[in-house]
Amino acid sequence: MRLILLGPPGAGKGTQAQRLVKKHGIVQLSTGDMLRAAVAAGTPIGQRAKDIMARGELVPDDVVVAIVADRIDQPDARKGFILDGFPRTVPQAVALDRMLSAKGMKLDGVIELKVDANILHDRIASRVADTKARGEALRPDDNPDVLRRRIEAYRDQTAPLVDYYRGQGALGSVNGMAPIAEVADAIDRLLDPAPPTKPTGKKPVSKTVAAKRAVAAKVAAAKVAGRQNPSAARSRAAASAGRGAAARGKSTLRKTKSRRG
Repeated sequence: MRLILLGPPGAGKGTQAQRLVKKHGIVQLSTGDMLRAAVAAGTPIGQRAKDIMARGELVPDDVVVAIVADRIDQPDARKGFILDGFPRTVPQAVALDRMLSAKGMKLDGVIELKVDANILHDRIASRVADTKARGEALRPDDNPDVLRRRIEAYRDQTAPLVDYYRGQGALGSVNGMAPIAEVADAIDRLLDPAPPTKPTGKKPVSKTVAAKRAVAAKVAAAKVAGRQNPSAARSRAAASAGRGAAARGKSTLRKTKSRRG
């Protein structure tokens, strides 16, 4: 399973990514982590990225895509992956599509966590309070000003990916403001929808037709039983004839009495 989660900072992508990693046995691939690992390993592409970063320049898309390409070839990514922080722009998405196509792969889904940017500030404030209460260090982005800049960057650079993947028919959207469990259920339904009911090609049968078929089935069963047990059939026929004669006799008697009266 190969996935991308889209959404602004604070939308809950990290929480859902960790859950999907455990559920499907896939890996979460962070662009930053992959860059640092490539540099530390001293790979040719990692060395190129190191030189670029040393000059204080942004790592170009082709280098990032090459690092992603090397990473997804590793054994732990064979079952699939979730890309974290990449792609950030439409050109990066186009480059990613080309790279996956060259490997005979494609994305299984792109999931957008739709959120209200105004409410995100309250969510971050709550996270900051909880972190402080636990005595833990704050994340670099647990800051209103940093959050505002990151949301603006997402709106300008990454949000256009929604239309790009929607145009490919790969996008699914969920309400990221819902409780975590509800968001998880919505994502699971997108990734594993219920199989459609196969059409039988038969028209629905009316109650009248069904009743006629039931009577016909009983008659057919009686005929089969008669062929299998002739003596029993004759006995039933005789009994039926007797009941008919008795009924006719009673009818005649009533008519005679009526004339006499």
